[in-house]
Amino acid sequence: MKKFMLALCCLITINGCSYLDVVPDNVATLDNAFALRSTAERYLFTCYSYVPLDASIYTGTPALAGGDEIWFYESIEGVSVWNIARGGQNVVNPYMNFWDGLNGGRANYRGIRECNIFLENIQDVPDMDDFEKRRWAAEAKFLKAYYHFWLLRMYGPIPLIDKNLPVSANTEEVKVTRRPFDECVDFIVQLIDEAIEDLPMRIEFQVEEMGRVTKSAALAIKARVLVMAASPLFNGNWAYENFTSKQGDPLFSATYDPSKWERAASACKEAIEAAHGAGHALYYFNDAFLEAGISDITRYELNIRAALSERWNPEIIWGNANSRVHEIQSRAQPRFFSSEAHLNATESTLAPPIKMAELFYSKNGVPIEEDIDFNYTGRYNLRKAASEDRLYIREGVESINLHFDREPRFYASLAFDGGRWYGQGRFNEDDNFYVDAKAGGIAAGHVYKHSATGYWPKKMVNFRNVASTNGYTIQNYPFPIVRMSDLYLLYAEALNEVGGMQAEALKWIDLVRERAGLPGVKTAWESHSIRADKFNSQDGLREIIQQERLIELAFEGHRFWDLRRWKKAEEELNKPITGWDITQSEPEAYYRPRILFNQSFVSKDYLWPIREQSLLVNPNLVQNPGW
Repeated sequence: MKKFMLALCCLITINGCSYLDVVPDNVATLDNAFALRSTAERYLFTCYSYVPLDASIYTGTPALAGGDEIWFYESIEGVSVWNIARGGQNVVNPYMNFWDGLNGGRANYRGIRECNIFLENIQDVPDMDDFEKRRWAAEAKFLKAYYHFWLLRMYGPIPLIDKNLPVSANTEEVKVTRRPFDECVDFIVQLIDEAIEDLPMRIEFQVEEMGRVTKSAALAIKARVLVMAASPLFNGNWAYENFTSKQGDPLFSATYDPSKWERAASACKEAIEAAHGAGHALYYFNDAFLEAGISDITRYELNIRAALSERWNPEIIWGNANSRVHEIQSRAQPRFFSSEAHLNATESTLAPPIKMAELFYSKNGVPIEEDIDFNYTGRYNLRKAASEDRLYIREGVESINLHFDREPRFYASLAFDGGRWYGQGRFNEDDNFYVDAKAGGIAAGHVYKHSATGYWPKKMVNFRNVASTNGYTIQNYPFPIVRMSDLYLLYAEALNEVGGMQAEALKWIDLVRERAGLPGVKTAWESHSIRADKFNSQDGLREIIQQERLIELAFEGHRFWDLRRWKKAEEELNKPITGWDITQSEPEAYYRPRILFNQSFVSKDYLWPIREQSLLVNPNLVQNPGW
């Protein structure tokens, strides 16, 4: 073993392939890593440790702060993720570099290497039965597929590392090449299919094992991979027609393949059936622990908020046990008290732009610009909240039409000046927190610890947290990677793209809408939209499904990737980031949109750049188009 490791060290030194190191940091203990079940389990947890930190704002994932649904003050300039949102991506030292494990990104190839080492050695552990060995091997195999998927989604075609390089590998074998995109997809799906056979249906020992992979989780990720592969960015994208490897092989097919959607739909159906069989279902709030009853208004709000933040609720198919959300909740929480202890505990800096407020439907369940009863052109006009509005907006507060007559997910997902904030220690509907965000208000009373736009992502905050003059007590939760509503909407999308499956697609959309307190698509559009027959065409239903995903999964890291795979990022990420004039105390002046930043997104931004140094080290690699 020592000679083996020494030879590999020499190989890496000669070729400098840091992103494909095949020698783990714990070389000294590798001889003993598989001597016992307990040490092998620790090695398995090392394999899990490379799962990207889905709940990280500043590092770990680009999805929350690297797009357009969260903004910040200029005072945090220099943070890797936000520099992507502001157009600072580069080839010298790319931000969120998951290829090399630099500048905020996890070393996915290193994680793949650890999984391969585990798979090569798990059968040698003496004090384990075959059943457990097969399960652990299946988990490592899935993780290996998941890390390849992350790289594929970011970079497009990637090198595939099925086995770690042997000591006899020569220089050219070390210098791997990028494989065609469809080959990468098939490799990932095959690994997942192999893993599924030996994964458990559900986690039996929840205290010790929640967050580990199940059949349902693996099938859900397989569905996500295949929907991505069928989407416009990767399915017949003419922009990549001339993108080839160093050997001249096409890395993308320039021909649209409708069968990819059929394959994706089949995978979604299989994943949903498995999830249902394992007891997963859309989450509906259970208010048994509340002493005071709640209205339907509050219940619908908590259906949405708690589906994300209720620990291991039945909707969560796979959650990231290594990525908890203490920091997110502190930064998403506006202040309700002026005490120093409360100020120190609530960073209060996550700020959704106005575009996110305009994204959500009207109370009738259609886009606000389509609703025949919603005054869209006058959406910024002032209106005073009446007593019947008190469960949405404080009575007597002057707000704008944009904040009235909206769907429950709007009020569950966003906080704004005068808006009600249920929970945080107040569970009686006659005793609510309300946000005081205009200049001079408690939520605006710090030089930088308040929202730059006038909005906060309420959905991210567990309603059971307690706000008081003595501080802020946070109920932590693992960040969901995939949940049922995500899977339902992926299935609806695939069915619509297959064609001729409109009724079936509407069924799954309507289940998500029903949980949010909205009528079905057909009823809503026929009764309230200026485009009453929109859902009858494939293009129209596609628009509906895409907006439904952007609403339902807002602030969960999906918008960032969805806009890219739909090839809509060039449309959405070239719009200005706007917020209210938070320096003003009077509503007439406060509710004036101001531009915070003019985003710029060009075609090369769809795929991550490979670091220049990696290209110099391995001349068999090619750079992504435009970089």
